Amino acid sequence: MIIKSLSLETVCGITSRLPENVLPEFAFAGKSNVGKSSMINALVNRKSFARTSSEPGKTQTINFYNINKELYLVDLPGYGYARTSMETREKWGKMIERYLHTSKMLKQVFLLVDIRHEPSQNDVNMYDWIKYQGFSPVVIATKSDKLNRSQLPRQIKLVRDTLGMEKDEILIPFSAETKQGRDEIWEVINGAMQ
Repeated sequence: MIIKSLSLETVCGITSRLPENVLPEFAFAGKSNVGKSSMINALVNRKSFARTSSEPGKTQTINFYNINKELYLVDLPGYGYARTSMETREKWGKMIERYLHTSKMLKQVFLLVDIRHEPSQNDVNMYDWIKYQGFSPVVIATKSDKLNRSQLPRQIKLVRDTLGMEKDEILIPFSAETKQGRDEIWEVINGAMQ
């Protein structure tokens, strides 16, 4: 995908009305600090388009990034960050649920997990919940550059088994550093736009 134009078009907080977009939407879910902003930056070939933070739990809104006036990349708030209150986490959960429930243009949900660790119970719950909403999540296993080649197959199997992925479901090892997996993610997006 050649990026000709991009903008952060809409930011939705807990009480905001969700936009009624007419372009296809591709949502990215994942726990805090899994690298969603870094991945969006890698996808659009910009260093600091989506704001990254060393402090987890920073994305507290649903951010709609308009790409080439053709589609939206939708950054969902990170889940499972311990230092936010239970009440705030529940509000984020409801906001994400409302979005997944009501968006008419949502084509695909991507779930980001850290390839270095076994998916957490929160990851498993989110995976199951995305499926329950009628989507087949594409799993993006981030930070793959932090493993050596011989560790990758074992970790990929661990992620697939822990989430209970079907054989035909897609898992893409990804690195924001090396851009590994970038083309595969765009392939999924382009395929879903046909």
